[in-house]
Amino acid sequence: MTTMATTEGRAAKRWYREPWPWLLMAGPVIVIIAGFVTAWLAVRSSDGLVAEDYYKQGLAAGETLERSKRAEELGVGAALRLTGDRVEVRLDMRSATGADVPAALLLTLSHPTRAGIDQKARLQWMKNSYVGVLNLPASGHWLVLVEDEARTWRVMASVMLPAAGEVIIGGADAAGKE
Repeated sequence: MTTMATTEGRAAKRWYREPWPWLLMAGPVIVIIAGFVTAWLAVRSSDGLVAEDYYKQGLAAGETLERSKRAEELGVGAALRLTGDRVEVRLDMRSATGADVPAALLLTLSHPTRAGIDQKARLQWMKNSYVGVLNLPASGHWLVLVEDEARTWRVMASVMLPAAGEVIIGGADAAGKE
């Protein structure tokens, strides 16, 4: 006979026919499966925060600070407007001479944690502003960097996109608005 008798006269079920052992084993089994999935994701995805040339980037930091100081000396400020796939930058250079005003600008939108979605655009002078094409980025915090083509100065700021209207970066007017 495959069942065992109990004192009450009912037949006891084998352990594997009871729900409680399976319920108690389900938790550890789920944790083991989740561990394998996590390990697989860690191996398959790249770590965008770690740079291969971190030493060179560290050396370039000094040059970058000098470019920011140069922008302050020139009184460079920028107003950025993103609409659809178009970006427009109005540049204000209070202390600049005509020779300092660039023919084109370079714009970089960098995400603080996801380097794979960073975007760059070259902006051409049109009438009263610099205009270029750029895909509207995902909403959230972004680092906006505007610099001249010769890379002699740069202005940058952390902004929250999408923004309603213009975003002011750099210059005297931007100090209270960032």
